[in-house]
Amino acid sequence: MNHGFYEDEPIFDLSRLQDRGSKKWVAMMLPEHVALLRQYSEEIKREPKPELDEWDYDAIQHTLDAAIKSKADTKIKRWINGGFIYNRGTVESVNLQKREIELKDPFYLLSLKLDEIVDVTIMD
Repeated sequence: MNHGFYEDEPIFDLSRLQDRGSKKWVAMMLPEHVALLRQYSEEIKREPKPELDEWDYDAIQHTLDAAIKSKADTKIKRWINGGFIYNRGTVESVNLQKREIELKDPFYLLSLKLDEIVDVTIMD
């Protein structure tokens, strides 16, 4: 027993529904609530800063020393403002007074802060 107009037409076609997602709720909220929800969603996306111990810092130091000596292609992982940034190039120098390293990639010379570095990998 089929109640549709045609025999193979379903009674209710779910593909015709157009859900607007979260947009339908924003229209019923106060601007203050919308701002708080946006701020909350940005905070959720943030990565917590990795807790490095003495062994991690020692491994980073040894890898940086090897990268300077061999002039090898090196990938440096940094944590800045809740996110990870990756830089790749050759380590030119380490300045302990400024707590920076100079990384040369094919386009320019970068000065990276040592306090932001969470991992160093030699790519060869």
